[in-house]
Amino acid sequence: MNNFRAAFYTSLLIALISSVAQAQASRTWVSGVGDDVNPCSRTAPCKTFAGAISKTITGGEIDALDPAGYGTLIISKSITIDGTGNLAGILAAGTTGLTINLTDPKDTAKAVRLRGLSINGVRTGTNGINIIAAGFVSVEDCVIDGFIKNGINVAAGGVFVRNTTIRNNGAAGIAVTSGQVGLADVALVFNDIALVGSSSVQSLGNVYIFGNKR
Repeated sequence: MNNFRAAFYTSLLIALISSVAQAQASRTWVSGVGDDVNPCSRTAPCKTFAGAISKTITGGEIDALDPAGYGTLIISKSITIDGTGNLAGILAAGTTGLTINLTDPKDTAKAVRLRGLSINGVRTGTNGINIIAAGFVSVEDCVIDGFIKNGINVAAGGVFVRNTTIRNNGAAGIAVTSGQVGLADVALVFNDIALVGSSSVQSLGNVYIFGNKR
């Protein structure tokens, strides 16, 4: 009897895992009028990035359908988050906008791509983007504004930032404790300090530093 129960529950667990895997899509969608109970499809989008990421396969993509606030997010797998063409906002009052912490050994790419996001700390948020563990992170066409610590905090990986403005942050625009950062067409303005760990930062062209306190 015990063997029968064990076999039954094992089969049930496998079925549940298969169901979850099948429910994940390579591309999901969010909308200001969506709902996180939805499958995050084009016609039935989710409301937040956090709602969509669990329904997106590792290495997949979350796209914003319209201008809205899509919430803060902890990213634990390779993903693309794209708000290009819309005001894809992340309001991070009292917290971090995006935390990137990729530690799954099965996720060999360990790559995150962020495009077209407005990340606002409203002067109470901690860090705009906090990169704890990652292989490669790309930040493109973004605005990161108003955090009490750093616009981008880099503790691991290779980080590429392009066509992005990082401003009005209480500590550094970009702070690097480990890893390497490449900048192209980036503005660091009105932060307490533009760069911390600048020896790990490489300018690839058109880096504008203005109005920082030091």
